[in-house]
Amino acid sequence: MEQTNILIKDNSANPAPLGLFGFGMTTVLLNLHNAGIYELNSMILGMGIFYGGLAQVIAGIMESKKNNTFGMTAFISYGFFWLSLVALIVMPKLGWITATSETGMIAYLVMWGIFTLLLFIGTLKLSKALQFVFATLTLLFFLLAAGDATGNAALKQFTGWEGIVCGGSAIYTGIAGLLNEVYGKTILPVGAK
Repeated sequence: MEQTNILIKDNSANPAPLGLFGFGMTTVLLNLHNAGIYELNSMILGMGIFYGGLAQVIAGIMESKKNNTFGMTAFISYGFFWLSLVALIVMPKLGWITATSETGMIAYLVMWGIFTLLLFIGTLKLSKALQFVFATLTLLFFLLAAGDATGNAALKQFTGWEGIVCGGSAIYTGIAGLLNEVYGKTILPVGAK
């Protein structure tokens, strides 16, 4: 009996710009706080839940349909990073559990830094723009951990500015992907591999 293979074409939209915007915009807004521009507020937490959190998880689920394991893993993981970060801030304020210790928060940030460094290795087969996003994000997590470990206010403020660069690079990569697709040509370069 002869076997017939049927090729199913995926016509679903590219979820990467959504995920990159969700990550990038939320990262910029949190790091404006880290840079000392304004206080930690409900806008940051709301963005962390809905755009940095849920929108990235949705983008990651859509990436699985595209057979993009890297995109699925990154978007779902960072979506849940934002949701867990908001939980770490909000749950103690609601009296549900004791706040995370400084040592616990440092461990949390270091683990996310290690995870991001491992994903950075995957970007070496992807675009230069994604390499920059993941390199600056790896640095951001380790700087955040170092800021908490040392209590150095200047380092924490510098880390905020580095986080703005990281988030801005994700926004750039997201809009480049979106505009390049809409126009069918390179409007904004991403340094494709």
